[in-house]
Amino acid sequence: MAFPVDLRRCQILGLAGTAFLAAGGETAGALPVRDLLHPASARAALGLVGVYFGLVLLIAAWVLLGRLVRGPRPPAPRALLLVLAVWAAPLLLAPPLFSRDVYSYLAQGAMVDAHMDVYAHGPSHLGGPLAGEVAPLWRHTGAPYGPVFLAVAAGLSALTRGEVPAGLLGMRLVALAGVALMAAALPRLARHSGADPAAALWLGALNPLVLLHLVAGAHNDAVMLGLLGAGLVAALGRWPFLGAVLVTLAALVKAPAVLGLAAVVVLQVRAGRGTAKALVTTAVTAAGTTVAATAAAGTGYGWIGALNTPVSPQNWALTTLLGRATRALLEHLGSDLAPLAIPAWHALGVGAAGVAIVLIWLRLRPRPVYALGLSLAAVAALGPAIRPWYALWGLFLIAAAAPSTSVRHRMAAVTGVLALCVLPSGGPADTGQLVLAVSGGALAVVVLWQAHQAELAPALGRTA
Repeated sequence: MAFPVDLRRCQILGLAGTAFLAAGGETAGALPVRDLLHPASARAALGLVGVYFGLVLLIAAWVLLGRLVRGPRPPAPRALLLVLAVWAAPLLLAPPLFSRDVYSYLAQGAMVDAHMDVYAHGPSHLGGPLAGEVAPLWRHTGAPYGPVFLAVAAGLSALTRGEVPAGLLGMRLVALAGVALMAAALPRLARHSGADPAAALWLGALNPLVLLHLVAGAHNDAVMLGLLGAGLVAALGRWPFLGAVLVTLAALVKAPAVLGLAAVVVLQVRAGRGTAKALVTTAVTAAGTTVAATAAAGTGYGWIGALNTPVSPQNWALTTLLGRATRALLEHLGSDLAPLAIPAWHALGVGAAGVAIVLIWLRLRPRPVYALGLSLAAVAALGPAIRPWYALWGLFLIAAAAPSTSVRHRMAAVTGVLALCVLPSGGPADTGQLVLAVSGGALAVVVLWQAHQAELAPALGRTA
């Protein structure tokens, strides 16, 4: 007998999940340095159990909502947007979760506000308490972000006067604005691509990775994807110039969005413009937008050279893992080529991503939104560094344009795995923390199973 599913049940279950996430994050999240607890402390352990308990509840609610979306009476997009708002609400005032990147954003914004070269110097050059909040790897590293995001971060720094709590809330509101743009764009993109708008919202906006990393983690990928989605919607209509401007602004937040300009060109050609004219107008618009935005931000063009930032020692990108294995083998053999192993694999990965993008566009040019989603997925998968939220680069657009339910199922499976991969503190896991995380998730599974049995008992009694 199937587990009964309705929208209200999904809404409440997901709300319980994010509430446990927020509560557990108060002791196990990416807290300010002065509030950090030792991972072995009882409060931190309880918080970690609570986070993974809530995480499994949220994933379960999302899966059940997916069943409802695929059912005979799917909820309307407006109802799904309400569910998204309800699920996100407990995370608004929670501490940062799953990453300390938001502290880097605040420090970089303060540097720009103080007229420091954020591309030549890391947050350590800023000094003070805010620099101390940044993860050690990034304290001496220039910003890899474009002038649009740094201008937003600088404005927020000026507004909050460097106060960390106010800055964290402000960054989360900026990320929420990006998520709102994503949610607004998805139904339009889905209709254009011949896909179900409700299914697109389920996979692309209500996705646990969105809530965990764009809302709770306040990552600037939300701004990039929101502007990218808005630009594509504009290009679908009669505003290709606006579309090119918005997509360029997205790329001036994070560089991968520049691939969206290819979709803008293809959409113009499909609307009847000549290929040469579409290419020229898009290129000129992108160049003009870049010059204007960079001048307005006052950061200069150092971000181009700063894109080659170091990767975390715990990074588990495919090319990095292969590079480490090759380096270890060469070291064992006593070869002087060992130091070149990781850079060589990174270069191969970039080259493979380039080839994949060309092949994707040659095959799927009539479906530019889907082609762009697959291209961004290739960049994330084959790049020198990967984080769970990088999967959203491609997933956002694949959700809007996936040609079949099976593609969405595969993307949902990837989501479930990646959602469980990072500790709420954003740091590496030791054996004790893994045990606590598994315990929290297992406890949630037990609770869900007991609830399932309780729901079935009356029905089984009536049929006996």
